Amino acid sequence: MRDLTEAQVAAGHSVGIVCDSTTGGDYEERLFGAMKDSLALGIHRTPMQRHIGPGDIAAAWRTYKIIKELRPDVLHGHGAKGGAYARLFGSLLRVSRSRVARLYSPHGGSLHYDETTATGKLFFALERFMVRFTDCLLFVSDYERKTYRRKVGEPPIPNALVYNGLRAVEFEPVVPAAGAADLLYIGMMRDLKGPDIFINALAQAGAALGRPLSAVMVGDGDDLPRYHAQVERLGLKSHVRFLPPMPAREAFALAELIVVPSRAEAMPYIVLEALAAGRPMIATAVGGIPEVFGETSPALIRPDAGQLADRLGTALADPGAYLKLMPQGGELKARFGADVMAAEIEKAYFAALKL
Repeated sequence: MRDLTEAQVAAGHSVGIVCDSTTGGDYEERLFGAMKDSLALGIHRTPMQRHIGPGDIAAAWRTYKIIKELRPDVLHGHGAKGGAYARLFGSLLRVSRSRVARLYSPHGGSLHYDETTATGKLFFALERFMVRFTDCLLFVSDYERKTYRRKVGEPPIPNALVYNGLRAVEFEPVVPAAGAADLLYIGMMRDLKGPDIFINALAQAGAALGRPLSAVMVGDGDDLPRYHAQVERLGLKSHVRFLPPMPAREAFALAELIVVPSRAEAMPYIVLEALAAGRPMIATAVGGIPEVFGETSPALIRPDAGQLADRLGTALADPGAYLKLMPQGGELKARFGADVMAAEIEKAYFAALKL
């Protein structure tokens, strides 16, 4: 979102952000603080719970009042909750004015649900219903677009694939610091992202290699105490450092090899950021990640601790050779540059306004 808003501001647009105030921490607050002066429509944070619940009524009313006062030409909702608010409130604004373009990027969201369960059926029925209030769907990976088609149906409205993009500075190489750990996990501390897989693989790989592996785990989340307990239970406490959220490029310098052990993803920025910085990594073949590496890349694994441990042994045995297996910077920049992303999204905005 930060890269997108920076590019939109640079293109001369008046941009604002409306988002949840209950997630994030000091690091996120600093990022918002650095952005606020450049956003003509401001940053508006209000409590929004992740899952559907009684609090949604009050959250929706607060959000609607903010959006109504801003009177934007374009509402672009990200994630299931943001997408619902953007489309419903954009439709309400049309009652009193001529045009508000309503766009939705799922970012996984409700698409992670199993379509055979009652919960999944409910959410996908809601997604089909919401299409009538949508001018354009923007998918961040081909996997996400195919999943939408399979679980929700063929979109009867304009839709496009627009990959996440990185700024030019993010393609500058990052060199590991002196005394860097063997491995880095960076991300939300929740099971969906696989920290438990990472910790189990760390123990297994260390036993197989005959030496304890060192690791840094960067991030925060409700499940963090469980991962502390898992590290202690496996006897890894002296080999694993837990650090709070920090800029990704700072974290990349803390280890030789980056691991993304997610159980589900749409198109994670961290994969793009690490590869753009020239860092070697192992990632699970979920969501849109294979679209970055290529389906047959040896860097891809299942979200399984045993397979991750085996791949760790291979990568750490010859780091130089493993690094050569990563996608190269020129190709990444052509496909995943912020300028490419912003131009495609701007094109979708103008097309939606003309509908």
